Amino acid sequence: MADILEDGINLYKRRDYTGALSFFMTVTEGSGADPLDVAYYLGLCYSKLERWDDAMPYLEQVVTSDESKPERVQQCRYLLAVIYCRTGRSQLADFELDALMKSGYKPASVYASFAYLSWEQGNVDQCIAYYEKSLEMDGENPTALNGLGYVLAEEGKELTRALSLCKKALSKAPDSFACLDSIGWVYFKMGLYSQARKYLEQAYKKNSGSETIRQHLNEAQLVEE
Repeated sequence: MADILEDGINLYKRRDYTGALSFFMTVTEGSGADPLDVAYYLGLCYSKLERWDDAMPYLEQVVTSDESKPERVQQCRYLLAVIYCRTGRSQLADFELDALMKSGYKPASVYASFAYLSWEQGNVDQCIAYYEKSLEMDGENPTALNGLGYVLAEEGKELTRALSLCKKALSKAPDSFACLDSIGWVYFKMGLYSQARKYLEQAYKKNSGSETIRQHLNEAQLVEE
């Protein structure tokens, strides 16, 4: 497999996903390459190019057929869950997530990832549920702690708990601009504007390119004026 697919794999590693895709599309059945290896890389390339509908059949082929490589199956199952979540196929996403959990594949991190995806899609209830599941798996996970704290603050819910979650996240990731921003935003929602500004200024110093942090800091500054 390595000799036959080496050029395409190298293109993929160099992040030339369009070039890699073109290569793997030209691999014929009679070339001697393992069809599952080709399907795997086609699924990865299409995923990287965000061509979700094209990626799904190849990833599904690996998940249902490639029992000899469990790590590869887990990776493809995770990508499928992401795709299903992004394309509104929530039941299929949950099915793949359950399968990942049963296989022991990074459960806390997986749930935190899907919480963020749900938040991006505007599904607040599902986002919170995923963060809660992540913390059930690992109550010390800084991504889940910070994410849940931020979402609760943004929604104006359980602000005392939100602050506690964000403080715990910051204690585990003291240099994180995301954690600093979240604490600042919780304080803002609580009406503690001087505290909010202090943390938001620290976050902005660490990442002045973040539009979200800039907007949060501007709001805190306007209230104090």
